[in-house]
Amino acid sequence: MLITRRLFLTATGLLALAPKAGAAELARVKDTYYEVLLRHTRWAETQFDATAGRYRRTDFGFAVVLGNAVLLTRGTYDAALAGVEKDVLRQHTLATIRHFAASNVLAGGTEWGKTLFWDTTFQSYFVLAARLLWQDLDAPTRADVEAIARGQAEYTTSLGTADDPRSGSWTPNGATGGYRGDTKLEEMGVYAQALTPGLAWHGDGPGWREAFTRWSRNEAGLPAADLANPSTVDGVPISANTATNLHDTFLVENHGSFGPHYQEELWRTSGRNAVHFLLAGRPLPEVLTRQPNGELLWRTILATMSDAGEPLMPMVNDREHLYGRDVIPLAFRSTVLGDAMAARAEVALASRLLAYQAHPPVHRLAKFSGEPKYEPEARAELAISYLLHELRPPATPVPEEDFFARVAITIDHGADPGLLTHQSALAWAGTVTKQGFTKFAWQPRHDDWLFKISGATPMLLPAKAVTGRNVVVHQQVRDGFDATAALLRFADGFAGTATLPTGTIVCALPQPGRVDVHNLAMAGMPGLTGSRTYTGSAGRVSVPAREGFRVDELTFSGTTARHVRMVGVTPHPTYGYSLFDFEVNSRQKLPATASSSDPGYEPAKATDGDPATRWAVARAERGRADSWIAVDLGTATTVRTVRLRWETAAAGAYRIETSENGTDWTTAAEYPRPDLSTPGWLDVDGRAGFVARSGAITVQGDTITLPAGLVEGYVRADLRAIAAEPAPECPDRVRASTADGFLTLFNLSDADVTGTVRLRGTRLYRGTQVTTSSGTDYALTLPAATARVEAPWFTARGIPPGITAVVHDAGRVTFRGGPARFTLTHRDGFSLPVVLGPAERTVTVPGAAAFPFDDLALGRVTFPNSVLPPGMSDPANAVDGSDRTAWTPGRDGRMVVDLGAPRAVGAVSLGWTEGTPPPHTVTYSLDGKSYGTSKTARYVAVSTRWQPGHASLRSLGLAPG
Repeated sequence: MLITRRLFLTATGLLALAPKAGAAELARVKDTYYEVLLRHTRWAETQFDATAGRYRRTDFGFAVVLGNAVLLTRGTYDAALAGVEKDVLRQHTLATIRHFAASNVLAGGTEWGKTLFWDTTFQSYFVLAARLLWQDLDAPTRADVEAIARGQAEYTTSLGTADDPRSGSWTPNGATGGYRGDTKLEEMGVYAQALTPGLAWHGDGPGWREAFTRWSRNEAGLPAADLANPSTVDGVPISANTATNLHDTFLVENHGSFGPHYQEELWRTSGRNAVHFLLAGRPLPEVLTRQPNGELLWRTILATMSDAGEPLMPMVNDREHLYGRDVIPLAFRSTVLGDAMAARAEVALASRLLAYQAHPPVHRLAKFSGEPKYEPEARAELAISYLLHELRPPATPVPEEDFFARVAITIDHGADPGLLTHQSALAWAGTVTKQGFTKFAWQPRHDDWLFKISGATPMLLPAKAVTGRNVVVHQQVRDGFDATAALLRFADGFAGTATLPTGTIVCALPQPGRVDVHNLAMAGMPGLTGSRTYTGSAGRVSVPAREGFRVDELTFSGTTARHVRMVGVTPHPTYGYSLFDFEVNSRQKLPATASSSDPGYEPAKATDGDPATRWAVARAERGRADSWIAVDLGTATTVRTVRLRWETAAAGAYRIETSENGTDWTTAAEYPRPDLSTPGWLDVDGRAGFVARSGAITVQGDTITLPAGLVEGYVRADLRAIAAEPAPECPDRVRASTADGFLTLFNLSDADVTGTVRLRGTRLYRGTQVTTSSGTDYALTLPAATARVEAPWFTARGIPPGITAVVHDAGRVTFRGGPARFTLTHRDGFSLPVVLGPAERTVTVPGAAAFPFDDLALGRVTFPNSVLPPGMSDPANAVDGSDRTAWTPGRDGRMVVDLGAPRAVGAVSLGWTEGTPPPHTVTYSLDGKSYGTSKTARYVAVSTRWQPGHASLRSLGLAPG
């Protein structure tokens, strides 16, 4: 289910003014950027080639000149922080600009440039640096810079919508784009930004602006939304857009996975482009401030936002914690678009930059990615962010304590993207079912330095292909609460996941689940103190952060042996096994043999005493679990210790075996040995916790293993008390939880289940239940392979056993089986006494909404969106469930509601405000492109011939067919 545009804009603060933050808080962001640039200059100077007298071409190292130009022309330069005198930095920078301006292909050189992917990104930085230092450049260099800007605009325009022959396979796929597997948003953005320096500094050449606006308008192209929007941007209707670059839930997919880093490209390229126009003193093209579909795209960023102001990366391996590169989208939205939510996220990210920068490798801004070109790029984009703050005052951030409450939302992005997410005030959680990334990711308190969730990192669920997926999404406006429930089918069984509005998660695990914990010493970063503390019923243990490669030191009872070997049990999932050192009783330089080895990585390399050499299994054997390496002590010896120093390819599990003859082996030790094994519950560093009643929870190093069965994860709770509560009693193959009072149900079978779930307490859930001496017997009907969450709408205090309670909805319950007297309390706090006689009695709570509402349109996304036509108010006003709002169509206005999936539509009800309703028609569509009268549809359109004086549409109701 998707949030409506009105609800979203309210959440983002665009429909309500937020309390003002202090001017000092806003100033600190800009000042931080300047200081970070100063400190980063120490890295930038490592790119200087003293022999050549300029910064390096390799990996676009010369792009550091933009950060240098900002430091040289703005602020108070501090040579002690930068590590280089200002005059020296100026000399290095000007020499580099002179050289690379002349060596650019567009200026007659041969070294770089013109190629759209990725030279033009760095050309944009380069031209901007030159413009900042324009007064210091000689005439030939200025001419070369001008030739680059003009020449690139001419070349890019000449391509039309064709591929750049210089860029190989990099292509926007013409004007049609693409979204599955690899969005073309980024590629269209590159075409647009290639035109920007020419437009900004030299005016409009033949076809330049038309090409720029075409590529820019289509970046976030989605036909169902675009065709419903007649608004014009830069004089062209959005309905003329041709690209499909987004999934139909406004999600961006890249490298075969969901990656918020890539949908940020809309504002990353916008930031790069806007700063050129602003510095050149030219008006911003309208498409930079009125971005088709931009706000619903931004909503998916907020729906995965962390407390660091950057989105979580549940399906991307190497884009997590790229602080330096994630600044510019926030800076653009904060300054150019005036987005108060982006301003708060930017404040959060900026507040962490210095601590992040000081962590090894010191001074770096993109230190957790393997792509070298990201480092000069991060410097350039931090410099642009500084300039945006200088040129456009940022929005006032929403209050920190309100941020996540405002973006609370549940979204099923569908089986194709494979993502079901829930952003709540206290946590983020996502059920990921994309092949290769399967997991149940959870970030309590939105702390993306607590649990590892990026890329293929496993979490809770087995990392297997999901063969079936049944999802229920509960939404506040429709159901009275936000929650998700999913029942997943694997080739060998089922698993269930659920998220609650409290931030709590519930999962039914078919096998033990794994959670990996970030454990670093990063001074100034919350939680990263150099160790993690785990507490459970069995005690407490602190696990220190492991710096560098893992070292295992195993001590065991003395055993007589001549031969000792490591036998693998669980290899590294990609690289198998590899050891720098294998020592027995602290002895080195022992003869070694192995089950296999890679050329140059023979077994003797692990015992030669050289810390830089290592043994590695043969490439063909990397997937083999029982690979081994053995040493020969020469004579029978009492063996008590083994020390293994692993490379990245470290064993997840292994055995140490001993032998007197090299043939008959005995196990002497096993790894892992739990640091803590505790039944019932586990607190993780005071930041989150788990409850499991089916077995022990173990901690080994930075890995938590949870037992198969029902597991609950809590943000804030008395774990000891929760673990002591009896679990619900369920029919076979059903699992149930009453975490935080919500009833979560999973049917882990191929058959429908009817029966009774025995619950403790006097909470009453939708459906039928009979009170007992200790609680209720809840009558269960649960279809095969499904899950759901029920809210505790009522509590019946003092109710005797034997009373039947039928909860119809959130406001009405029928009792029978009296006589009885008790107090009925609604979840919202309203209480009333109930006197029940022999006859049944139905109680209706005054003012209580009758959740859930069976209205297909309620709370759905509507179009037009982001850019509204003149005179039209937000179409979401007609589906927001409020009597106080209405949609004003504007002259001949039309709205479309997206039901999220094809549905059979029954009765249609239109509720108009006072006055004469306009002439109108209702039509239906499966694809959002062609509309007709068939009422099996995903999209429903209300077309009007509205004129001033006509009524507005207060409600659009769609009953199921």
